[in-house]
Amino acid sequence: MADYPIAGSPQPLLPDLSRRAQPHELPELMDQPCSRDELRACLRDVAWLNRVLFGYRPILHWLESLNPTSGLRILDIGSGYGDTLRRIEQWAKGKGIAVQLTGLDLNPDTAVIAAQASPPHSTIRWITGDVFTCQPPDPPHLIISSLMAHHLTDSDVVRFLQWMEDHATHGWFINDLSRRPVPYRLLYAFTRLMRLHPFVQHDGPVSIARAFRPEDWHHYCAAAGLNPRDYTLRGFTPGRLCVARQKTGSRP
Repeated sequence: MADYPIAGSPQPLLPDLSRRAQPHELPELMDQPCSRDELRACLRDVAWLNRVLFGYRPILHWLESLNPTSGLRILDIGSGYGDTLRRIEQWAKGKGIAVQLTGLDLNPDTAVIAAQASPPHSTIRWITGDVFTCQPPDPPHLIISSLMAHHLTDSDVVRFLQWMEDHATHGWFINDLSRRPVPYRLLYAFTRLMRLHPFVQHDGPVSIARAFRPEDWHHYCAAAGLNPRDYTLRGFTPGRLCVARQKTGSRP
């Protein structure tokens, strides 16, 4: 992890979190054009944050609860640096579960970055494309996303839920952030204290302002045609709010 200078404040120390900021209102620097090396450095620090702030715990807890068998196909949307899928690959190996893991990301540079960050023995497949036009050749049993949903507008969050519902045969899981003051202040201070990449110092607090509360997810899920009994919401400390769906009668 490189030692970067402390970035200027991207917004007030505690903005109005009563409503979700849309992506066009608070853009993230990592979504803007930049070099592959710059993007790699940013994503590497995001992966470090995921590790030290227990960001993989929600998806691993959900996978454990499913008691999956071998031959499991998992598709990660917005796979970025690939750290979530590499952690799942490690988990599956420890459990003796055969998995087919695929990461899909809109940015073509991330497929190269994720592949280069993966060990030689990894079998994860990295592909580039728009989720809303993607037609997986082999229907995934499970679709997951981590820190991707807050990059979408409200209407696209609903579209994303509908897309996952249409394409996942067994269920899906969204691992994202909670729009609350404590996570905002924590991320604002921690990214600066640790002198993470300037993109991360800026985008971390912005991500919280663009993140979600339970009422947001209830609204989105209802708009996507889901009943409250179809999904579960759960918060994980520090600062995660996750949505899980296991289709009735299905077991991966």
